[in-house]
Amino acid sequence: LVSVELTTQMLSTIFDFPFEDRYKLTYWSDMATSGELGGGPTPEAERRAALLECLEYFTKLREKRGNEPPKIDLLSMLAHGKDTQNMPPMEFLGNLVLLIVGGNDTTRNSISGGVLALNQNPGEYDKLRADHSLIPNMVSEIIRWQTPLAHMRRIANRDYKLSGKTIKQGDKVIMWYLSGNRDERSIDRPDEFLIDRKQARQHLAFGFGAHRCMGNRLAELQLRILWEEIQKRFHFIEVRGAPELVPSNFVHGFVSLPVRLYPL
Repeated sequence: LVSVELTTQMLSTIFDFPFEDRYKLTYWSDMATSGELGGGPTPEAERRAALLECLEYFTKLREKRGNEPPKIDLLSMLAHGKDTQNMPPMEFLGNLVLLIVGGNDTTRNSISGGVLALNQNPGEYDKLRADHSLIPNMVSEIIRWQTPLAHMRRIANRDYKLSGKTIKQGDKVIMWYLSGNRDERSIDRPDEFLIDRKQARQHLAFGFGAHRCMGNRLAELQLRILWEEIQKRFHFIEVRGAPELVPSNFVHGFVSLPVRLYPL
């Protein structure tokens, strides 16, 4: 509940989305990533209907913002930006889905994933209790360990040879971030969760290069502040049952993770 509420409130603030309707953002995010074609449980017709509802809602908001003076929220920027104000509906929806999923789903699953990782590695939880200055580094390790989006797919725009393999123009190429974040050629002891890992930010969970996640600093900030506040209030967050995982080959996350809080 905390992971959903924190990230949904933040996303609502960034969009200046009606706060009383903020859980629509969570719903649309879940619909976007739970389709049958991606290994999820949601029939494609239901998923499409939900996303069209999202498009209709945001189209009305964009029209309203376009008739108001420019503000600093993301939707106002889209409505007034010369390169974005006249986006066709499906392009607008595609950008919305990227912002909504990237703005809540990834961080909320990293929050839950961090709780689980600390329970699975009690020695690391002891390190955290003893030294709260490790939190920023721990956040990067949590994101690497969880890798909340397992992969991205791209289409090659020209023939290319990579490590002796030929990728032809038009081929669909999958980049497995989850695998890259366990690559022993680049990461020392990659299968261990170490909150004091050296160079912990050198992971691939945010992508790389021109396609690196533009919200990476916000995600790290949310996680850092959350764990700082948790350590002020609780000695231990105990996982009390088996996590229920999202049935998806794209989202590496949780439907639920039952926990018990032990106050200081």
